[in-house]
Amino acid sequence: MSTDNRRPATATGTDTDTGTDTDTFDPTRSGPSPSVPAPGGPAHGEARALREQVSALGHQVRARTGVALAQGILMGRYGLADADAAFAVLRQASQSANVKLHQIAAALSAAPAPAPGHTVWFPGRSPIAPPSLAGLHCADTLDPRNQAQVLTAALTRVREITEADAGNVQLAENGTLRMERHHGHPQAFTDYFAFVEDNTSCSRAAEAARQVTVRDVATAEVFDEETRRVILESGSRACHSVPLTGADGVVRGVISSHLARPVRGFGQARLAALEETQHTAGEWLRWYRSTVVLDVLEDLHRRARDAAGAAGDA
Repeated sequence: MSTDNRRPATATGTDTDTGTDTDTFDPTRSGPSPSVPAPGGPAHGEARALREQVSALGHQVRARTGVALAQGILMGRYGLADADAAFAVLRQASQSANVKLHQIAAALSAAPAPAPGHTVWFPGRSPIAPPSLAGLHCADTLDPRNQAQVLTAALTRVREITEADAGNVQLAENGTLRMERHHGHPQAFTDYFAFVEDNTSCSRAAEAARQVTVRDVATAEVFDEETRRVILESGSRACHSVPLTGADGVVRGVISSHLARPVRGFGQARLAALEETQHTAGEWLRWYRSTVVLDVLEDLHRRARDAAGAAGDA
């Protein structure tokens, strides 16, 4: 799945809030309608449990791989003694800035290495003021450096516009979408969608850089049967995904709302409100990754150099 799509996302539709046709992707308009999975007997339940265990193990391995790679980079780059020493530096930087460990690991792996012997990783950076968060829920009280606050506010706003009880935020990381915030979903849902690459409305929204509506999960062709089952069993019958794009058009995440009933679509007023949220949150993400995350990497560079120097003096 590509999340580096620079086509600007637009929302179009009818003039009323209950429009019957929108310019969003609708996978239910043509083609055969897949059947809704029916529950089976004990063997069916055992097979499901096994699939869930395998999926959970896969997510655990995937989550740990990024951190392990970052540990290796720190050991090789700074001469840290072992993986424990590297992890300690990562954890200290994470806790100091209140930025998740896996996000620091992903940024470390993607960023070019600092110049050999330089005390500053990113020289010449100037402070950049955060973009306006007007329009998000409780915007005046938000700390722009606090990712959890801003993403929760953006999710709340999307749920308000679509009148959805449940929803989630996924951020683009290493070519995939990773679950970061959620509301109203059972654990089986959040475990299954911890990482997403395809076969979902959110992956389609990220690929196309545009809003995507699934009017009825039970008949939408975008899902495979296992994905459909997990969504339906969570109580969702429709969903709407909003890509988070900044001024550069790059998709850095997706917010999806889930409704307990099928929908006919969303009219112009709601699509416009969602697009405003899309660009507000997307531009904030752009600022956050070019400011807050780079600040953390700079701090990590200092801590790693200090740790290596202290080990050498011992």
